[in-house]
Parts: sequence; structure tokens; C-alpha cells
Amino acid sequence: MMVIPSGTEAARAFLPARDFDSSKAFYEALGFKKLLDGDVAIFGVGASAFILQRYYKKEWAENCMMQMMVDNLDAWWEHIEALELPKIFGVQPPKAPAMQPWGLRVSHLWDPSGVLWHVAERRKNAPAD
Repeated sequence: MMVIPSGTEAARAFLPARDFDSSKAFYEALGFKKLLDGDVAIFGVGASAFILQRYYKKEWAENCMMQMMVDNLDAWWEHIEALELPKIFGVQPPKAPAMQPWGLRVSHLWDPSGVLWHVAERRKNAPAD
């Protein structure tokens, strides 16, 4: 069995930004922590992070999805609704939490480039979530 070299810390997705400044403002409004701001921007939330880039391809952006696992989806939903994201950022209206056929309760929101976020609630006693 092959052993992964030590020091491996994280895998981070690159996300597209049609309007880099608008996308950065969107993620800051959500409460994500900006860890780096330069030619790319790195945003952290919980133990995860992603890299926002100054690159946009419509087909890719509209097929790109991210999942964020949370302990309290109702609290996140209240937070998301209060931000008035469609009014401020011109994004699609977020979808309220609903149970999905695969067993997770999920809310959906779209960033200014069309990236779809699944904000999903962890199931009790399901450490894989």
C-alpha cells in the first residue's frame, strides 16, 4: 500500500469569477474569511477554503457546484435570507432548506458567476457528513 507523503493539508477548488470584485464582495457578505487577496482570492469557511480566480467561462461556472456542511441549516438560512443577495448582487433567489432524496436537508444559493452552493445540514451520528 502506498503512503501519502506527510504534510498534506488541504485540497482547494478554484472557482470562476465573471466580476472578481463583485464575487469577492458576495463571499465577504456571506461571512467567509478572505485569507488572501491578489491575482486570486482565497476564502476560508470553517476548516475549508477555496480559490476565487479572475477567470470566467459561462458553461463551467453554471455547471460548478460547491457543498458546505453546517451544523444548523436553519441558522444559515436566516443569515442568507437577511443578506438580500438577489437585490444586492443580482443573483438568483436562494432556495429554502428542503430534504433531498439522498437524505440531506439542503438549501441552495448561487454566486454572482452562477456557481451553485449546496448548504447542507450534517446528520446526527453520521461522521461522513
